[in-house]
Amino acid sequence: MSTIFDRVDARLATALSPSRRLTLQRPRTLALGFLVLHTVFLLALLPTILTGRVLGDLPLYRTWAELGFSNGVWQGIDTAWVYPIGAILPIAFASVAGPLLYQLLWFLMTTVLNAVAVGALTDWGRRRSGFKSAWYWLLASFLLSPVGLLRLEGITAPLVIVGLVLLARRPLVAAALLTLATWIKVWPAAVILAVVTVSPRRRTVLLTGAALSAGVAASVWLLGGLRYLTGFITEQTDRALQLEAPITTPWVWLATLGRPDTVIYENYSIATREVSGPGTDLVASLMTPVMFAAIAAIFVLLLIATLRRADAAQLVLLGSLALVSAFVVFNKVGSPQYMLWLVPVVAVGVGRSWMLWRVPAVLMLAIAGLTTLVFPIFYLPLIAGDPFSLLLLTVRNVLLVMLLSWSVREVARLAWAAPKHEVESAARRPLPVGQGRIDG
Repeated sequence: MSTIFDRVDARLATALSPSRRLTLQRPRTLALGFLVLHTVFLLALLPTILTGRVLGDLPLYRTWAELGFSNGVWQGIDTAWVYPIGAILPIAFASVAGPLLYQLLWFLMTTVLNAVAVGALTDWGRRRSGFKSAWYWLLASFLLSPVGLLRLEGITAPLVIVGLVLLARRPLVAAALLTLATWIKVWPAAVILAVVTVSPRRRTVLLTGAALSAGVAASVWLLGGLRYLTGFITEQTDRALQLEAPITTPWVWLATLGRPDTVIYENYSIATREVSGPGTDLVASLMTPVMFAAIAAIFVLLLIATLRRADAAQLVLLGSLALVSAFVVFNKVGSPQYMLWLVPVVAVGVGRSWMLWRVPAVLMLAIAGLTTLVFPIFYLPLIAGDPFSLLLLTVRNVLLVMLLSWSVREVARLAWAAPKHEVESAARRPLPVGQGRIDG
């Protein structure tokens, strides 16, 4: 596999001459790239904005906001909800100018947050190594734009990027952002778990997160919705195997090949496609315990690596990627926006070391491109049993498993490596008589 990535590096070196690299590391060039990309996004959304319509998941978000503002019925407070209660903040904010401008305000929110993420990655143009991360984030945002612009992950992903970047310098702010992101969509909890396991800033992060979460709980209690505070957890327990989840792929092939007892059907109550076939009920009931077992195993590896004094900054990123990948690979629910759970960690990692992170960086770009091909481009043929569409989904899911395997292997490598103090003492230990170092 290293040969493949060596070839990728060689192609990049050919395409990016020293002068081009210097150009890409200029703040003005990055700002221009950001503006061009988001202008393209705006032009693509302009017909929808001008007609007062909404796309993606936004029709549902707008309905929830209208129920709250017009009827006083707020999701997560007056009724059970599939999302954590913090999700109501962006959903309601996009409706403050009325339903006809909902798409525009949502676009402006994602644009501002993307700008903040790019600024944090580059320290507002002062950190040269961060430019690779910023360009990577913009490229991945383009590849995943159908979900990044139209779902809550477009809000949480930039927040996680900023939280990871600020963790070492401003742990209080980082903890607040990661906690806020978790109360919007639950997946950043995996990043917080990695941080509180291995980071020297764990106490600050833990106390800040606990204090903010207590404030959220108190606010919901005062509004009369405490019984629904954790409803987003139980809302997921009865789900069947979803079409795009990696574990579902064998049954999708059975349905595509015409096996009569295996079908793809629509769950109208939650507007998603699920798969039913021999053994699917059993597998669906087992996936949540399997997912938590995988997370527990990764957690143990992180603890061992921490005790053996592995580099904390690198371990936070590797642990975050391993934990989030486990959330995706072992989840019975699979959606295209889940790929935006992974990109923020990889983008920050690219800025630390391209050589270490080139494997997940390349895999993630391939995963992002395939994800958008599957949804929305080939989604209807996939449902109809088109083998080519299913092949795209299968390759995407195999790459997700490879990404998980790589991240777990890297965490394990740090866990079983020689402790840092032993390496340092060995370097200082005098060599036996007659031996010496050879330089050159």
